[in-house]
Amino acid sequence: MKRFLVVIEKELESYGAYSPDLPGCVAVGATREEVEEKMFEAISFHLEGMVEDGAPIPESRSFAEFMVLPEAAI
Repeated sequence: MKRFLVVIEKELESYGAYSPDLPGCVAVGATREEVEEKMFEAISFHLEGMVEDGAPIPESRSFAEFMVLPEAAI
C-alpha cells in the first residue's frame, strides 16, 4: 500500500487538492468530500500512467505539521 500526502485548500467557492510527491496530480471540487474523491481518482490514474510508461512510483517524502504560535508572536 502506498501513501501520499494530499494538500487540500479551500478557495472562495471550491476546493483544490494536490500531492507534493506527484507533480501535476491535482483535483478541484465543489465540496471537500468531492475534491477528496476526485483526488483519489486522480492519484490512481496518475500512478496507472506511470506504470504504463515504465516510470518508477515515487516514495512519499512529504509531510505536514500545524505550527501553534503564541498570541504574542502574531
